[in-house]
Amino acid sequence: MISSDTTPDKAAGRQGSWLDSTGSPGSPRRSRRRLPQLLLGALLIVLCVGGALWWSSAAHDRSPVLAMARPVTVGHVLSEADVRIVDVSFSVGVSTVPADRMVTVVGRPMATSLPSGTLLTPDSVGNALIPAAGRALVAVGVRPGQFPPELAAGTPVAVVVTAATPEGASTTAQGQGPGSSWGATVVGVASAGTDQTTVVSLDLDTRSASQLAQVPAGQLALVMQPAGGGR
Repeated sequence: MISSDTTPDKAAGRQGSWLDSTGSPGSPRRSRRRLPQLLLGALLIVLCVGGALWWSSAAHDRSPVLAMARPVTVGHVLSEADVRIVDVSFSVGVSTVPADRMVTVVGRPMATSLPSGTLLTPDSVGNALIPAAGRALVAVGVRPGQFPPELAAGTPVAVVVTAATPEGASTTAQGQGPGSSWGATVVGVASAGTDQTTVVSLDLDTRSASQLAQVPAGQLALVMQPAGGGR
């Protein structure tokens, strides 16, 4: 007679060791491997939700303000057609005119010249601000080919000294030779008469204006710069 030490309880215990609570075969190792994947998935969900909340908050921080729809010159009486509404996000302390304050600026003269696309500020309207403290106005005479025909008041430009004129005129004694340049903003453009000379009024800092005024006629060229790159 063969005896067996295996009892029903022990056999059931060994059998239950590889079954899960539902009676199906379980795999402890596989469960442990799934844990990092579950944590990674939860982290991705948190990041997505946080990103959506950040984007929504940033979008709500944008405010409608007034910007120039077209170039205007100093003294021009501002009209509704001169401005447009744009939504911008800006730091605290940036001076702008909210869209709902349009009635406070329309009908008032411009205190400075502004190019298209520039944000309107409260100081942009009212009494003329040119030349402002530390600034000066200087007029330069240029001929066709020395300035873009699209040049208009409010346009930021670089004023560049070119080579000496054919007549042999020398450049300034202060070293403003060919290649010297200054940043300025166009205030006005006017024809000087029948000799094809165009007089361009420029707003720039006082020191640069003094240097520019000493450059002999015919040795300057005006290069248009991106909007907002002037003063």
